[in-house]
Amino acid sequence: MKALQYVEIGQPPRVVEVPKPVAGPGQIVLKVTAAGVCHSDEFVMSIPAEAFPSFGWSVPMTLGHEGAGIVHEIGAGVTEFSVGDAVLVYGPWGCGSCTYCVEGNEMLCPFAVELGIQPPGLGHPGAMAEYLLVDDARHLVPLGDLDPIQNVSLTDAGLTPYHAIKNSLPKMGAGSSVVTIGAGGLGHMAIQILRALTGATVITLDVSEAKRAHALEVGAHHVFDSNEDAVAQVRALSGGIGANVVLDFVGIQATAELAGKLVAPAGDVQIIGVGGGALPVGFGALAYDATVRSPYWGSRRDLLDVIELARRGQIRVDFEAFSLDDGPKAYERLHAGTLRGRAVIVP
Repeated sequence: MKALQYVEIGQPPRVVEVPKPVAGPGQIVLKVTAAGVCHSDEFVMSIPAEAFPSFGWSVPMTLGHEGAGIVHEIGAGVTEFSVGDAVLVYGPWGCGSCTYCVEGNEMLCPFAVELGIQPPGLGHPGAMAEYLLVDDARHLVPLGDLDPIQNVSLTDAGLTPYHAIKNSLPKMGAGSSVVTIGAGGLGHMAIQILRALTGATVITLDVSEAKRAHALEVGAHHVFDSNEDAVAQVRALSGGIGANVVLDFVGIQATAELAGKLVAPAGDVQIIGVGGGALPVGFGALAYDATVRSPYWGSRRDLLDVIELARRGQIRVDFEAFSLDDGPKAYERLHAGTLRGRAVIVP
């Protein structure tokens, strides 16, 4: 079968032929209907060769941690799904038996690394292939009659901002203000989720004029260039106090520092992007009582909530579709910053 793999460290991914997976006991093979392209993949492919093994990864690596498919083959003991079922893949796989996993928070599993459990596309062969092997039925969520190409990115681009926003919901009532930094794949979903769940004024910052325009289209109340001028602009819109919540979907040092300047007393800063940025925490480093956190992905219950929001028409992924053969072009567009919303690979 065809698969889009990161074959050589430092080189672009390419389409190769690999063996088709076979379902063992408790496992499921999906015929892939869609796979999402993510900035996290760029992060993986930017890691130098000497550091790559420290993440538990090796090449070749089949990409794609956002996956949708049709159940093609089920292994012995699988009773939750039948051949022909349409599903989405819950990506952050854990051990399944620790306290975090039992509660559905597998993204927080402290034992996955030592047990060699890796997410699809981030160690385990991913969804950018004609078929995908899923380790356990609990990592599948029914898709029903939703379009897989339209909705595959809910599994990360929808799930990750939803989880971050849910963490800060008590601080985003009517009269509050929230800043989103970055209006790309995750950012444009965050704006819609904020409008669906909160009474906050949504202010979006981005260096791209096209992405600022897109942010307005999907529900942002105000947009500004992502620079130092934004501090005064946000304070002017928030009665001089700053933003109650700042969601940084870029996560480089410059945006993390900007987030720290934007946050109001007792506000939240959430650094979601994987750009390596960080903020100091200590007396006088930020506004009084401000909280900084670095959320990761989301829970299985969060994913069910996100799917329901999409089913009700309250959120919608903007995407551009690419064939599997054109997968490398999708990553070129992602790197150039010219995608509108998310890129989706359709085998």
